[in-house]
Amino acid sequence: MALHVSEQSVIDQLMEGAEKVGQLAEQEARLAEERATVSENVVNLMKETGISRMMLPKEYGGPQVDLKTFAKIVRKVANYNISAAWLTYLYPLHNMIPSFLPKEGRDEIAKQGGLIADIFAAIGTAEPEGDGYRISGKWGFVSGVLHSDWTGVGVMMQFPDKDKPEFCLPVLKTSEIEIIENWDTFGLRGTGSNMVVADNVYVPKERILRVEPAEATRRPPEENYDKDYPFYGVPFFPAFYLGFPYMALGGAERILKEFKEATEKRVRLMDGVRESESPRSQRVIAELMTEFHQAEGLMEKYMDLLIDFEKNGCVTPNAEFFALRTKAIKICVDISVRALLTLGGSALYKGGPMELFLRDILSVATHKTSLYEDAVAAYGKELFGFDGGVRG
Repeated sequence: MALHVSEQSVIDQLMEGAEKVGQLAEQEARLAEERATVSENVVNLMKETGISRMMLPKEYGGPQVDLKTFAKIVRKVANYNISAAWLTYLYPLHNMIPSFLPKEGRDEIAKQGGLIADIFAAIGTAEPEGDGYRISGKWGFVSGVLHSDWTGVGVMMQFPDKDKPEFCLPVLKTSEIEIIENWDTFGLRGTGSNMVVADNVYVPKERILRVEPAEATRRPPEENYDKDYPFYGVPFFPAFYLGFPYMALGGAERILKEFKEATEKRVRLMDGVRESESPRSQRVIAELMTEFHQAEGLMEKYMDLLIDFEKNGCVTPNAEFFALRTKAIKICVDISVRALLTLGGSALYKGGPMELFLRDILSVATHKTSLYEDAVAAYGKELFGFDGGVRG
């Protein structure tokens, strides 16, 4: 279906914004490595270009672009800097959290306009008080929290209408929690994925995302809603996780570019052969490119299954999404490692793009939603008729 001119204009502007954000993040990559966070400059540019609001519902002034456009923007930023792509993905993604809240909570968060961080690990505690709850706990890996006004935290909560605790994400004001700056990692250093501590923080019931109903219905908790909103009608967690493989694709795309340029310049000392003329590297680059296209194809399949989930009868299991996504990431990891090994010692120097992108792609693959061995184990269960036991 052809896009309306104004819709295409918005998409073009966002893609141009992604280019600017990526270029700025690449220029500041060394600084982000030192500070363990992207700069305020990068975050402000995400806001100025409209990227941070691109998944905000139209009722609050957002363009709510389609999922394929969202993925393309994440991939574009990842061509330049994967840490910035991580936040280019998560900040607008988190606009979908209020979209599953009761209207009062949605209005409060969306109209305040600040960025949202989250951590889904359900390790907090909740005690009822009046119409809300008191939340306590300590959570690690809260990406982008230094620049966020709101933070969602995972908690198992007991509601009066349920006979057992329910998985929830209460959304707290970041000003009411403590941030412990402990992000000191091998890769993805610019994501600033620090620890947060909540000590008896009150949250009203309208700011509590009840994840299980959102998963089951794929709808907000109301009858009248915008049926065009891209996160409605699709499986909750497979949609929530779609950005990770597109970061890996964008990074692998850059690795391939660096590999080609380095190989064209390279002459092996042992035999004096220009490497671009050698069948060795010609074979390698051909294999890497075809593998990259395999990863792209897997994600095209993923996106089609996601968008057509209800049209297909809601039959695609979460484990299949998990397996497709992690296989694409694994291919990108394999491409990056082989490119490095083929280039040899010249690619080892610290601070170069090969080092930075390889570290960050490997780090994407360590995320709990990107673990290939877990994914294929779960998918294998599903293929033999057993419950894969994964959320997506």
